[in-house]
Amino acid sequence: MITDMTVGKPSRVLWKFCLPLLISVAFQQFYNIADSIIAGNFIADGENAIAAIGASYPVTMLFMAFAVGYNSGCSVICSNLFGSHKFGRLRTAIWTSVISSAVLSLILTVAGVIFSADIAQVLNTPSEIFEDACAYLNIYVYGVPFLFLYNVCTGIFSALGDSRTPLYFLIGSSVANIILDILMITVFGMGVDGVAWATFIAQGCAAVLAFITLMRRIGRMETDEEAAKIFSMELLGKIAAISIPSILQQSFVSVGNLFIQGIV
Repeated sequence: MITDMTVGKPSRVLWKFCLPLLISVAFQQFYNIADSIIAGNFIADGENAIAAIGASYPVTMLFMAFAVGYNSGCSVICSNLFGSHKFGRLRTAIWTSVISSAVLSLILTVAGVIFSADIAQVLNTPSEIFEDACAYLNIYVYGVPFLFLYNVCTGIFSALGDSRTPLYFLIGSSVANIILDILMITVFGMGVDGVAWATFIAQGCAAVLAFITLMRRIGRMETDEEAAKIFSMELLGKIAAISIPSILQQSFVSVGNLFIQGIV
């Protein structure tokens, strides 16, 4: 639901917008926690399974830092254009965000696939969990484009004053992740690989559904088609000017965790 946040009592409007965001933060953390709990209880060598997932966690958080940072840039620019009722430029900003995030996520995916084993070695991952940790990380990396797509869509929904729709997708994805975790481990006997594939599938479905929903809403907007373009370098520059500092801020914490993980 698209909402003009300049209309209505400010405190009421802000609370309605912020509460779903706060709940979303909790569910974002729930993904990795659920993986660890289910792996520990349903995989035969539960202790090593938890260790393998935990060893991959700082690296996955680095990818998350890029996705969340890029989300911020897209959200700020799109909200500015939405508030100004420049719907043609808004549509251009949305497509620019989607296309540029797709390119960035593919670059990160390729880099992750190539260097995942090297990263695990640098982190001094113990030999008994090295193979599982690399497998989990590789499968997670394959899902980075979906991670970016979901976060970009979430940022754009927020820019349009809708914080509830991304929450619904996130709740559905979290529940699906738990069910798939159990199925992959108990029915298909896939171990740590199954946990990773469950996350991949759940995130992928949430990202695709969020994108389809967003496109339908944007399609209903009345826009000046002459003002709407598929891609704009000017808007990309504005998105990058906000995204890059945010990505760096998020990454510093993740890189710090990587050093700690290596030392431990």
